[in-house]
Amino acid sequence: MPATPQRRRTVRRLTIGAAVLAAAGIAATALPAGADTGGAARHGRTVDVQLLSFNDFHGNLEPPQGSSGTVEELQADGSKKSVPAGGAEYLAQSLRTARKGHPYSVTAAAGDLVGASPLLSGLFHDEPTVEAMNKLGLDVTSVGNHEFDEGRTELTRLQKGGCHPKDGCYEDGRKYRGAAFPYLTANVTDEKSGKPLLKPYTVWKHKGVKIGFIGVTLEGTPDIVNAEGIKGLKFHDEVATINKYAKVLNKQGVKSVVALIHEGGLPASTSYNYNCDSPGPGDGISGPITEIAQHVTPKVDALVTGHTHQAYACTIPDPSGRPRTVTSAASYGKLYTDTTLTYDRRTRDIVRTTVKAPHAANHVVDRTQPKAADLTSLITRWNKLAAPVAGRPVGHISADIAGRGANAPEAPLGDVIADAQLEATKADGKGGAQLALMNPGGIRSDLAFKASGSEGDGVVTYGEAFTVQPFTNMTNVVDLTGAQLLTALQQQVSGPNEASPKILQVSEGLTYTLDMTKKGADRVVKDSVKLNGAALDPAKTYRVAMNEFLAGGGDGFPAFKDAKNKYVGPSDLDAFTAYLTAHSSKDKPLTPPKADRITVVK
Repeated sequence: MPATPQRRRTVRRLTIGAAVLAAAGIAATALPAGADTGGAARHGRTVDVQLLSFNDFHGNLEPPQGSSGTVEELQADGSKKSVPAGGAEYLAQSLRTARKGHPYSVTAAAGDLVGASPLLSGLFHDEPTVEAMNKLGLDVTSVGNHEFDEGRTELTRLQKGGCHPKDGCYEDGRKYRGAAFPYLTANVTDEKSGKPLLKPYTVWKHKGVKIGFIGVTLEGTPDIVNAEGIKGLKFHDEVATINKYAKVLNKQGVKSVVALIHEGGLPASTSYNYNCDSPGPGDGISGPITEIAQHVTPKVDALVTGHTHQAYACTIPDPSGRPRTVTSAASYGKLYTDTTLTYDRRTRDIVRTTVKAPHAANHVVDRTQPKAADLTSLITRWNKLAAPVAGRPVGHISADIAGRGANAPEAPLGDVIADAQLEATKADGKGGAQLALMNPGGIRSDLAFKASGSEGDGVVTYGEAFTVQPFTNMTNVVDLTGAQLLTALQQQVSGPNEASPKILQVSEGLTYTLDMTKKGADRVVKDSVKLNGAALDPAKTYRVAMNEFLAGGGDGFPAFKDAKNKYVGPSDLDAFTAYLTAHSSKDKPLTPPKADRITVVK
């Protein structure tokens, strides 16, 4: 998902000796997780292969808090219901239950398994999440943009194993052994050698059935990650890369091919069980994945996608006009997709007619089911290591403060974060900031009033604050003219951000009107932009605070690259926790802001 800077940890990681992850699970070419029950099906011409998939897990080993931990379910009467979902213990159990009775079952993911992770995973460089993926039987995944948060060397370590080069191993007698599944990087190549960073594809085999998997991330990854993390790498067109390797697989006799693409779309409904193929006006799906799906070679039989954190199971015709499934399972392990691929033993291809695509549906990772005991044990083990840091109280709130789960351009938690960065940098000797801006993609969760552990309702722990701001970017204060600041505001809704606006969260005192009935840069009403009641002066210089990712032009804001006189302040996480501590107590908790700084005309 958006905003993926390389982390600069200011927190001391726990150093507890040598670490090993129990690298359970199966290799991409080994038997699937489901036991082979035999029977006549394997002797017939066709056999049904179960493809289980998910995406954008982001290290959410424990169920996400607040609205980030729910999915929207469309009811028979047209109403919508919010259903709690997610958590590695429940995801593992859901996948294991789904595999029963399916002798041919393969599990795949479409990137962003790690990165922007809660403290339980992020504190340990996401080793706990890879270990969890091994245990729940993941066979293969593509990379996402977040896999590059800590750079190419760290991604390679996550795949191949070995303790962290700086923080070492975390447990005596345990050494990190790497992922038991391949990360596929077909469209990510080394600039010098031209070779893919890791494997471009893999072939899953079981009792004569062969299915090839090609993995790509979005070509625009360099625009949304820290430049240092992808130095020396080149990102290629998704369609051209998939088509190239589909031909390679076909020449090897692998006629059944699935593309794992870390790029996605926006369905017309936010309900996970929405009928994406409904013919009504305004129905269906839009966004980058639609054009990709329309141009990927017919040699590819299904597309598993991600990045947008949306839920959909759609049918989009391939270039030959045949129907083909395009799926995404929201995020954070709240859903999984079950797709039936009918494999023809004689042609070695997936059966797709002009009227029928492989059947696919999303299913809720329900928290009412039993937990997978081995995942509970894993979480308990890592929680013990994280406890000295994670459980420390840093503030108090009176109610949920919506961040990631806010369905509006301006989020209450976005206001809090922007105010925190302004407060941390407004003093003359600390940057002299007059306003602060925060990119929405850097807000990874809500702050929930209900206790996540034993801390008590309304208490915000360091671990919860970390989950909201996991990147630990340094704050920057820079000089921008009023004209440059206006250009940056216009870039929220124009250029690469026009189709999917990225509305910056603003500190108290900055107000303006956003007219979404207009197009492009005209959506920002120029005369409405004011700072502390005074109209923005195009010629005046303002001191503006923001995280280093934004200051580098990330998320489609090149106007910030022209800023001058940079001052480096505290990390965004330190600013956030300091603000919570200073502005709340048990007797006087912080109340959610009104989120009325940006007036939106629809």
